[in-house]
Amino acid sequence: MATVTRENIGTLHDKITVKLTREDYWPSFEKSLKQYAKQANVPGFRKGMVPAAMVRKMYGQSIFGDEVVRTAGRQLEEYLKKEQLAIFAQPMMMANPNIQTMDINNAGEVDFAFEIGVKPEFEIPALKNRATLQKYKVTVTDKIVEDELDRTRRRFGKVEELTTVSSKDEIIYASFEPGDEAGNVAEGADKKDDTVLLEKYPAKLQERLMGKTTNDTLVFRPSDIAEGEELKQFLKDPLKAGEEAADRYYRMTITKIGMLIPADLNTELFMQVFPNDIFRDADEFKARLRAELEKEYNNVAQRRLNDEIFEMLVHTTPIELPVDFLKRWLKEGQEKPKTDAEVEKEYPSMDHQIRWELISGKIMEENNIQVTYEEVMEEIKKGVLGYFGMDSDEEAPWMDSYLAKIGKDQKTLDNTYRNMLFNRLFEFLVTQFNIEEKEVNEEEFFKLPNPHDAHHHHHHHAH
Repeated sequence: MATVTRENIGTLHDKITVKLTREDYWPSFEKSLKQYAKQANVPGFRKGMVPAAMVRKMYGQSIFGDEVVRTAGRQLEEYLKKEQLAIFAQPMMMANPNIQTMDINNAGEVDFAFEIGVKPEFEIPALKNRATLQKYKVTVTDKIVEDELDRTRRRFGKVEELTTVSSKDEIIYASFEPGDEAGNVAEGADKKDDTVLLEKYPAKLQERLMGKTTNDTLVFRPSDIAEGEELKQFLKDPLKAGEEAADRYYRMTITKIGMLIPADLNTELFMQVFPNDIFRDADEFKARLRAELEKEYNNVAQRRLNDEIFEMLVHTTPIELPVDFLKRWLKEGQEKPKTDAEVEKEYPSMDHQIRWELISGKIMEENNIQVTYEEVMEEIKKGVLGYFGMDSDEEAPWMDSYLAKIGKDQKTLDNTYRNMLFNRLFEFLVTQFNIEEKEVNEEEFFKLPNPHDAHHHHHHHAH
């Protein structure tokens, strides 16, 4: 009879030993051997007619080893089920020098040791004590609305073509080719095209471009027209080259000069921005822009609150983890083994992830937060209808087959499921804390520390 014993070897880190006797694995070994004899291909014998002794001699040892290991694994699984042990990842086999010497001809008792990482029991103080959190409300000022209006008018504006470069606000269409000092470009040289406001170029280049006309060329070295940050930026874009290009000659050709004329505030613009709405005048249009901005800021603030909740739960919930076990699993448990250095680098984010999975799992289980398959399909359908701008009661014969196709796409299903679950979890969590709303202006909001950093500075909890 197999016996299974368990001893603790560290924080939430146990060693489970499976002791097998001959009768635990021998019958299944003989069965496997028979199976194998039926399939074995040995030159000179018809399939299935290879003498048993020969099969045993040729393949016995490796079949035997596999069978013993498999039997040990089965015993371990039954034990974990019976004890209802919640473990991390999967059990890791411990090195056992005797396995190599296991011998068919003198098969007796054999021990296998596994290590497991046990999932901890824990409380969540932030939930118990109804922690207080800030939800920010960004005041959408007239200036924000005006800026958005400017951007919108420019986005739908028209470009008027000019012949001569004369102002910073002009749009320069140009190409850049590496060449020599005289501006000769080698055949097949790498040509980069660029369209940008003149004022985005380095100041010295702007000066040299003033007064130039369409099809003019100029030859320069990046290091002569810019330095420091400006040079770095210019090499990166438009040249898309590394630092080695700073001293190369380039020939720049102006292909077109344009001036952006912002769109007028008229019905045509209103239609382009909000095709489904009708506005009587510019004030109504601005009011709608403001509402959109408020919605956008509200979403950003909501995401920030969710991040705050996430970080607070991860960083203030005392959970002990079997770090040694998890590091070993990270090192050896994946497709390909990792080095110690990789493990040290990757462990912190895995630690964060595991804590979140434990915490969110516990909250969802205790509060029965779940998402059904039907709900996932409903959500996908809503998304598709929204995408095609249709109402749910519109007849669309293609809809059913389209949905059936999406319903088989595991990735879409998984992503939709995860998003819905995550949203439900946070809708629940928001009701579990004291949320104080605080009005801030745009600048203050974007200066707020990132929720992740905020928690890392306050308390470096015991990892």
